Amino acid sequence: MRRPVLLAASVLAVIALGAVAMTAAAATSVSVTAGKPQELRFTLSKKTVSAGSVTFKVKNSGSVAHDFKINGKRTKLLKRGRTTTLTVTLKKGSYTYQCTVPGHAAAGMKGKLTVR
Repeated sequence: MRRPVLLAASVLAVIALGAVAMTAAAATSVSVTAGKPQELRFTLSKKTVSAGSVTFKVKNSGSVAHDFKINGKRTKLLKRGRTTTLTVTLKKGSYTYQCTVPGHAAAGMKGKLTVR
Protein backbone atom coordinates (compact mmCIF):
# COMPACT_ATOMS: atom_id res chain seq x y z
CA MET A 1 0.00 0.00 0.00
CA ARG A 2 2.88 2.38 0.73
CA ARG A 3 4.55 1.73 -2.59
CA PRO A 4 1.83 3.33 -4.80
CA VAL A 5 1.73 6.41 -2.55
CA LEU A 6 5.54 6.71 -2.57
CA LEU A 7 5.61 6.22 -6.35
CA ALA A 8 2.93 8.87 -6.89
CA ALA A 9 4.81 11.33 -4.63
CA SER A 10 8.04 10.66 -6.53
CA VAL A 11 6.37 11.23 -9.89
CA LEU A 12 4.87 14.53 -8.69
CA ALA A 13 8.26 15.65 -7.36
CA VAL A 14 9.93 14.94 -10.71
CA ILE A 15 7.21 16.83 -12.58
CA ALA A 16 7.53 19.81 -10.23
CA LEU A 17 11.33 19.88 -10.58
CA GLY A 18 11.02 19.69 -14.36
CA ALA A 19 8.64 22.66 -14.41
CA VAL A 20 11.04 24.72 -12.27
CA ALA A 21 13.99 23.78 -14.50
CA MET A 22 12.06 24.72 -17.65
CA THR A 23 11.11 28.10 -16.18
CA ALA A 24 14.69 28.81 -15.10
CA ALA A 25 16.06 27.75 -18.49
CA ALA A 26 13.65 29.90 -20.49
CA ALA A 27 15.41 32.82 -22.16
CA THR A 28 14.33 36.37 -21.56
CA SER A 29 13.08 37.91 -24.79
CA VAL A 30 13.62 41.55 -25.78
CA SER A 31 12.08 43.07 -28.91
CA VAL A 32 14.39 45.56 -30.60
CA THR A 33 13.15 47.93 -33.29
CA ALA A 34 15.76 49.75 -35.33
CA GLY A 35 14.98 52.91 -37.28
CA LYS A 36 11.60 53.74 -35.77
CA PRO A 37 10.37 56.24 -34.62
CA GLN A 38 13.70 57.81 -35.70
CA GLU A 39 16.08 56.35 -38.28
CA LEU A 40 19.13 56.37 -36.00
CA ARG A 41 17.52 55.05 -32.81
CA PHE A 42 16.73 51.70 -31.21
CA THR A 43 13.56 51.01 -29.26
CA LEU A 44 13.78 48.10 -26.79
CA SER A 45 10.77 46.45 -25.16
CA LYS A 46 12.80 46.08 -21.94
CA LYS A 47 15.82 48.02 -20.71
CA THR A 48 16.30 45.83 -17.63
CA VAL A 49 16.49 42.01 -17.76
CA SER A 50 17.48 39.14 -15.49
CA ALA A 51 20.93 37.58 -15.77
CA GLY A 52 21.14 34.55 -18.04
CA SER A 53 20.16 33.87 -21.62
CA VAL A 54 18.61 36.85 -23.40
CA THR A 55 17.16 36.61 -26.90
CA PHE A 56 16.96 39.86 -28.82
CA LYS A 57 14.37 39.85 -31.61
CA VAL A 58 15.65 42.60 -33.89
CA LYS A 59 13.55 44.21 -36.64
CA ASN A 60 14.76 46.95 -38.96
CA SER A 61 11.85 49.32 -39.46
CA GLY A 62 14.09 52.03 -40.88
CA SER A 63 14.89 52.87 -44.47
CA VAL A 64 18.63 52.04 -44.34
CA ALA A 65 20.51 48.92 -43.18
CA HIS A 66 21.22 48.45 -39.46
CA ASP A 67 22.65 45.78 -37.16
CA PHE A 68 22.57 45.25 -33.37
CA LYS A 69 25.64 44.55 -31.23
CA ILE A 70 25.84 43.74 -27.52
CA ASN A 71 28.54 42.07 -25.40
CA GLY A 72 30.76 41.35 -28.40
CA LYS A 73 28.04 39.64 -30.46
CA ARG A 74 26.14 41.19 -33.32
CA THR A 75 23.45 40.44 -35.84
CA LYS A 76 23.98 40.41 -39.55
CA LEU A 77 23.28 43.66 -41.37
CA LEU A 78 19.51 43.93 -41.76
CA LYS A 79 17.93 45.60 -44.75
CA ARG A 80 14.64 47.46 -44.39
CA GLY A 81 11.82 45.25 -43.10
CA ARG A 82 14.09 42.31 -42.16
CA THR A 83 14.08 40.54 -38.79
CA THR A 84 16.58 38.31 -36.99
CA THR A 85 17.35 37.03 -33.50
CA LEU A 86 20.48 37.20 -31.38
CA THR A 87 20.84 35.15 -28.18
CA VAL A 88 23.47 36.22 -25.66
CA THR A 89 24.25 35.03 -22.12
CA LEU A 90 24.63 38.05 -19.84
CA LYS A 91 25.85 38.37 -16.25
CA LYS A 92 24.72 41.08 -13.85
CA GLY A 93 25.91 44.51 -14.91
CA SER A 94 25.40 47.17 -17.54
CA TYR A 95 25.89 46.52 -21.25
CA THR A 96 26.18 48.95 -24.13
CA TYR A 97 24.31 48.05 -27.30
CA GLN A 98 24.80 49.79 -30.63
CA CYS A 99 24.54 49.72 -34.40
CA THR A 100 27.98 49.11 -35.92
CA VAL A 101 27.27 50.79 -39.27
CA PRO A 102 29.82 53.64 -39.46
CA GLY A 103 28.41 56.83 -37.95
CA HIS A 104 25.17 55.30 -36.61
CA ALA A 105 26.23 54.88 -32.94
CA ALA A 106 27.81 58.33 -32.94
CA ALA A 107 24.51 59.73 -34.21
CA GLY A 108 22.62 58.15 -31.28
CA MET A 109 21.98 54.55 -32.28
CA LYS A 110 23.19 53.11 -28.97
CA GLY A 111 22.07 52.63 -25.40
CA LYS A 112 22.50 50.74 -22.11
CA LEU A 113 20.88 47.50 -20.99
CA THR A 114 20.84 46.72 -17.26
CA VAL A 115 21.13 43.08 -16.20
CA ARG A 116 20.10 42.14 -12.65
